[in-house]
Amino acid sequence: MRYFFIVLPLILFINRPLSAQSFTLDEILSAPYVNDLTSSPHEDRIAFEVNERGVRNIWTATPSFSRTRKLTNYQEDDGRELSQIHFAPDRKTLYYVRNGGLNQKGEFPNPNSDPDGAYQRIFSVNFENLSDPKFITYGHHPQVSPDGKKLMFNRRGVIHVIELDEKMDKPNILFKVRGSVSKASWSEDSQKVLFQSNRNSHSFVGIYHITEDKIEWISPSVDFDTHPIWSPDNKKVAFIRSPSRKKDELRNIMSNNAFSIWVFDTETKESITAWASPNDLAGGFAQYYPSHPLRWASDKRLVFYSEHSGWMHIYALDWASGKLTDLTPGDCEAEHSALSPDGEFIVYSSNCKDLNSRQLWKIKTDNKKDKQLIAQKGVIQTDPVISSKGNWVLFRKSDAYSPTGIGAVKSTGKSYRQVHPDRLGKKFPKKKDLVQAYNEVIYAADGQKIHVQIFEPKDIKVVDKRPAIIFMHGGPIRQMLPAWHYSAYYANAYAMNQYLCSKGYIVLSVNYRAGIGYGRDFRLAPKQGPRGASEYQDIVAAGKYLASRIDVDPKKIGLWGGSYGGYLTAMGLARNPELFAAGVDIHGVHDWAWRGRDFVPGGAWGITEELMNLAYQSSPVADLSKWRAPVLLIHGDDDRNVMFEQTIDLAQRLREQNVPTELLVLPDEVHGFLRYTSWLQVFQATDDFFERNLK
Repeated sequence: MRYFFIVLPLILFINRPLSAQSFTLDEILSAPYVNDLTSSPHEDRIAFEVNERGVRNIWTATPSFSRTRKLTNYQEDDGRELSQIHFAPDRKTLYYVRNGGLNQKGEFPNPNSDPDGAYQRIFSVNFENLSDPKFITYGHHPQVSPDGKKLMFNRRGVIHVIELDEKMDKPNILFKVRGSVSKASWSEDSQKVLFQSNRNSHSFVGIYHITEDKIEWISPSVDFDTHPIWSPDNKKVAFIRSPSRKKDELRNIMSNNAFSIWVFDTETKESITAWASPNDLAGGFAQYYPSHPLRWASDKRLVFYSEHSGWMHIYALDWASGKLTDLTPGDCEAEHSALSPDGEFIVYSSNCKDLNSRQLWKIKTDNKKDKQLIAQKGVIQTDPVISSKGNWVLFRKSDAYSPTGIGAVKSTGKSYRQVHPDRLGKKFPKKKDLVQAYNEVIYAADGQKIHVQIFEPKDIKVVDKRPAIIFMHGGPIRQMLPAWHYSAYYANAYAMNQYLCSKGYIVLSVNYRAGIGYGRDFRLAPKQGPRGASEYQDIVAAGKYLASRIDVDPKKIGLWGGSYGGYLTAMGLARNPELFAAGVDIHGVHDWAWRGRDFVPGGAWGITEELMNLAYQSSPVADLSKWRAPVLLIHGDDDRNVMFEQTIDLAQRLREQNVPTELLVLPDEVHGFLRYTSWLQVFQATDDFFERNLK
């Protein structure tokens, strides 16, 4: 940690030109970004999506993981994501989904405004002949049956199936139930399908028996039964049970709840509660944030996530005896994880070594001592997958100077190799042109400890008086790191912070309360968001910290952020005009009460009618009388996370007050900007705005 001391009272401050820009926005965004890393369960092969300037393709690497190969040849920046990669048991076919899911109006993403419309499609590609991808059908979550005869997939919440024969006839509905179906999975004999039936106020777990054409419900209750999984021998089913909501109780993503682990015996038809959380703060986040919140390690051992210790940890449960073991103890978080094919060990990514980092660790599921898998100083290691033989661990990696790629290491921790990419391209900035952000700690007015990362221009002098910019992540369930982020959205944000630093700004990225990485109490901080905006104190603290620095011009501090970061940007400009001189508000929430009434019931934040007044008072629009600083409002009008109308409303209110208001509207773009062209346009507008208003 570095500390900044204010000294040198006799130095005369002079204006100096800011840093000479050494790279363009296009250049720092040019590196390929790797995502959706998937390991084949049938052979030592991986596949992954590569996004290069908005052009997305599927790549693969074979057993040695020393050579990669492109499987598809898409060539347009059309915003069509490639995801849900699935390896068929024939060892030569891979299935994937092209494009994202529906919005609340039943529309698929179409960010390039294709006149023919946009759909979600399933394709296959053959490893052997590398022919063009074959269109299979419309839908998502493709799964080939273990016997290789059928392809199951989901279409608008209904499970369909296609016979994988020479005819490849049109798909048929496999079964129908009320509500929508998710989490469907084949049994090993290909004769049954385990699934989750979602019914809004509750959910069931069921098994569809194909030969008998009947549905068997597993211990139906008034609760939410979720994440059903087959045991390795397929004789049992485990699932998570969480309480449903009382009348007028609304969903709140920022709250926790009790939960229990249930095990159902398919032969005796009996269910037992294998484990119940000791408090009401164990579940919720630990079930929706991890991609696999519950797994079978063996017929007798389950592995799952819980927050009942105050931190998100991974636990091993002997379900018959109820014995529980914390596999990842300590005041730190376990995040992404992978289970070996034999269930003997887990590789997980955590911040146990450094709260502002991510490193890979390996531990036996019978709780034999864990160890750091591979030490790589300054490297962020996430999203591990394990090869089919259990001898290789593949993972996503990045550092301060290189965006996310893929590395491979033996499960013993030896023989590391870089898998992809092998180079970043000639245009990508050199290491000498980028900076290593450093971690710092500041304190809010109420004493809350806050972690920040600071980007300082390389030619900074203590005699300089520079403009500064505060970046605030969205979510708020996110954490920024002093390196390229493992999320595509925040990888782009990190690139922008590096670019702004290269332009001479001091940039501070703040991990305000309500985010992840610092424990349950930090994430569930009192009076946050619509209940009092307590996290805004952390932004004020960041502003005051910058204003106190001898190298910052206190009259030239700007704000920028997206989503929740957009909300906090608007809060700063509305509430503290003496501190913040300009802001870029990207798809921010500006009226919590409106969100609570019109987005979804309660706005997903549990905003009841009794809370509406407090929610409004916790919003930027509650008092715009002091807002004078210029603002750039940016929004895509197919935003599925924040209503586009939030920006319409704020823009009209600011115009009435003659506040300098600039707009960048992206027709048909979604919340996470699917096109490279959109990101470039957003950042170029941001750069130009700050150039005119902070320099």
